Amino acid sequence: MTGLIYKITPEAPWRAAEASGVYKGAPIDAADGFIHFSTAAQARETAAKHFAGQTDLLLVAVDAAALGDALKWEPSRGGAMFPHLFASLPMTAVRWAEPLRLDAGGRHVFPDGFA
Repeated sequence: MTGLIYKITPEAPWRAAEASGVYKGAPIDAADGFIHFSTAAQARETAAKHFAGQTDLLLVAVDAAALGDALKWEPSRGGAMFPHLFASLPMTAVRWAEPLRLDAGGRHVFPDGFA
């Protein structure tokens, strides 16, 4: 599969990764042995399930094709196929990173134009 995939991450560790040129993932990624991503169709549910009420988050868009064979599509939540990266994420594959703010009801507000 190609196109964009998405990572939701706290801003501070992401900014440190930008400075180093590579993102190695969050603690959950390290524990699982891969970096978790979501498709556009999965990202809102991922935010609600794993990041409910959290502030200072970023939604990071990544070019799936740029990740090569290290990106695997595997069944996860409800049997849906999720993108998992079995390597560090090079910043060269990142297309953009935008704030993922909360609305007055505590739900994440995705960037304008997000699917």
